[in-house]
Amino acid sequence: MLENRTRLLLILSKDMLDQARVIAGRATTALKLPVSLQIVLRALIWVGLKRESHSALVANIESQARAVRQKRSGARRAGEGRDLPSGNRRS
Repeated sequence: MLENRTRLLLILSKDMLDQARVIAGRATTALKLPVSLQIVLRALIWVGLKRESHSALVANIESQARAVRQKRSGARRAGEGRDLPSGNRRS
């Protein structure tokens, strides 16, 4: 399963991370095997990738993409009002 690996930085909300920890704890109890947070996150991603046509997944992707766009455009607008050092002014 992990023959072709790469590293990834994943930023999650505390609530989402807590939910994944709960799943790991329940899986550890049910399976009587140590289940790490990494195993749970890989499984969740794998299941999500298999369900690419699921409407809830598409809706979640759209919601996150719109939130990122809104946050970036807000940051861009906030940055436009700042004065730049002389010689670097925008025209």
